[in-house]
Amino acid sequence: MPHGKPAGIPCVQLLPDMRCAIFGQPERPAVCSSLRPTNEMCGVNRDEAMTYLTALENRTQPDWTVGRDR
Repeated sequence: MPHGKPAGIPCVQLLPDMRCAIFGQPERPAVCSSLRPTNEMCGVNRDEAMTYLTALENRTQPDWTVGRDR
């Protein structure tokens, strides 16, 4: 996504089965390649993982997105 991925918006590279379409490819963003899952991040089910990841996205969004409509 040329201007970044807003929090709460699925990545355009996310396949219907929730896998990354460009996993292992050189064009995969560095932030994705460097992300290392932890037990805390994954939780015990998908709902817990999504809650964690949503909070992470919200905490790390660039300042230019604050106050913008998404």
